Amino acid sequence: MKHIILAGALVILSACSTTREAATRDALDGVRGYLARVFSERPPEGGGVCGDPYLVGEMIGAVPGPGACGIDNAVALRAVGDVALSQTSTITCGTARALRQWIDETAGPAFEERGGLTELRVAAHYVCRTRNHQRGAKLSEHSFGRALDFSAFQTGNGAEVTVSEGWGDSKDGPLLRKLHRGACGPFGTVLGPESDRFHQNHFHFDTAAHRGGPYCR
Repeated sequence: MKHIILAGALVILSACSTTREAATRDALDGVRGYLARVFSERPPEGGGVCGDPYLVGEMIGAVPGPGACGIDNAVALRAVGDVALSQTSTITCGTARALRQWIDETAGPAFEERGGLTELRVAAHYVCRTRNHQRGAKLSEHSFGRALDFSAFQTGNGAEVTVSEGWGDSKDGPLLRKLHRGACGPFGTVLGPESDRFHQNHFHFDTAAHRGGPYCR
């Protein structure tokens, strides 16, 4: 009788484990849906950075910097799936994963009607400097590899959407606002043209943690 009860318990535990695994896969598929559709057969060549098959680049290890600047374990990211970065960007794995999530959930689907998103124009990645280059200000998240700035987006139909010209445009404005809004969550800080005079021509995304949740302006 004890053996029967034990066997039954094992079956129940196995079923519960299978159910949890299936739920986890469903959740991951929900987050990774766009890239999974694009790469239905296999991930992009060169992927696997930071343990993610869709992050393309190389692990470069420690990046020392003056003073408090620097990155403990940096990645040189070239692309996310088939979305190229205009320049190889030195960032943390956490920042690379946040970028991947934003492309998967927001940016990729947003550009599907325009032939897809093919390239992000990177305005800044790792650099040791103060916030907004202001003397006496705190160090920017760029100083720790936790930030990326984007000034434009290249589409599959050959067009380019720029933050500076598109934000107030009747066609590109709603798209850019969707990109801005969708970054709030994957990233801890999201700044755009309406945040201050320093971000009139680009988006600033970083993975800083704020006590009250993401800071998005």
